[in-house]
Amino acid sequence: MTAPQSSGSGGDVDPEQSGAATPSPDGRSTVAAPRWGFGAFFLAEAVFVLVSVGLAALVGDFGEQGWMGPVFVLVLMAPTVLAGLVAVVATMVRGNGPVRDFGLRWRRSDVRTGLLIGFCGLVLSTVASALWTRWVGVDQANSAVGSLLEDIRLPPVLAVIIFLHVWLIAPVCEELLYRGLLWGAMERLRFSQLTVFLLTTAIFAIGHFEPARTLLLIVIAVPIGLARLVTGRLTASVVAHQVNNFLPALGLLLMSLGMLPA
Repeated sequence: MTAPQSSGSGGDVDPEQSGAATPSPDGRSTVAAPRWGFGAFFLAEAVFVLVSVGLAALVGDFGEQGWMGPVFVLVLMAPTVLAGLVAVVATMVRGNGPVRDFGLRWRRSDVRTGLLIGFCGLVLSTVASALWTRWVGVDQANSAVGSLLEDIRLPPVLAVIIFLHVWLIAPVCEELLYRGLLWGAMERLRFSQLTVFLLTTAIFAIGHFEPARTLLLIVIAVPIGLARLVTGRLTASVVAHQVNNFLPALGLLLMSLGMLPA
């Protein structure tokens, strides 16, 4: 690790996110320093893994029965959403909530930064995905969700739900884990901002449990982490992540409706 440094790195870091207690707006009370750390991240990650494995073992082959469409949506959404809820609860029970602890609030400047970096990241990820596909082949380059949808046709309602999950919901949940809990835990241990950025980017890619796509996921994650690094808050990285996920989500929507070849 590197020598202790300030948690700010040129971004507009919110004082409410620092490890020390800060005065409240009325000046008469203080905001307690968060008491969550790596344990909260590992708990959320464990929930994700255990729910994923448990549901997969319970359900089995998605293509065997016609009623498996709703179950597929449940298997896809439940692990990510539950892990995100664990992150929120951790900040509420042992901190000050995600708004104060992560800087997860609506700020136009953060949204603009997230959109700008997100669009740049979308171009980067599109080019990287195309090159990766040519290098390793379609089978290896396809995501786990995309591979499952190759053999499934969903009703329009369920297809739209998956589209909204991949585009809007999953990015929020994943950011709460990786650039919320994990990033914040490293900051309070005085890791340098560059170290935090690099480690969370790598762990984010590895945490998708798609070994064949890990290097591609690292490339995709770089702009998302950069949005967090530049602003010092989570909102920008959430927006950048959502922008980056739009085209993949749209592709999954068309694929699940049978309008795009698998």
